Amino acid sequence: MFRISLSKVPLSSIQNAQRRTVATTVRCNVPRRADIPSPRAAGKISTPQDFLKAIGRSSETKISIDSWDAFWRTSGWDMKNAGLSIQDRRYILWCMEKFRQNHPIEGFAHEERPKKKIRGRGPAVQFGKRIRSRRDR
Repeated sequence: MFRISLSKVPLSSIQNAQRRTVATTVRCNVPRRADIPSPRAAGKISTPQDFLKAIGRSSETKISIDSWDAFWRTSGWDMKNAGLSIQDRRYILWCMEKFRQNHPIEGFAHEERPKKKIRGRGPAVQFGKRIRSRRDR
């Protein structure tokens, strides 16, 4: 067994380590987004349901929040507990942040990317010539 003698360790280094531990623990308990205000309703968008309809992807059917302030205080964890998929959560949170930054909804809302129909590394025909692998030779 190895033994560490505390008599050789200076007392100041132990006290510094204790201070760092306390400071780190305190810093972790601070709420993240408490100071960010919710944006004002503008134009056609006056309710959370209007916002979700405007961003598309049938988001209005996936989550239902009644008040405007509660909608803007919603976090990713709340959406996860509501049963939203990862892609839907990321898209809604991304759109919320763009709206907070006063970008027009028409500029950032877009439809979902279609699924790939052909799997693999690329097309079999490039520049009018059929590409063959070297494994066949």
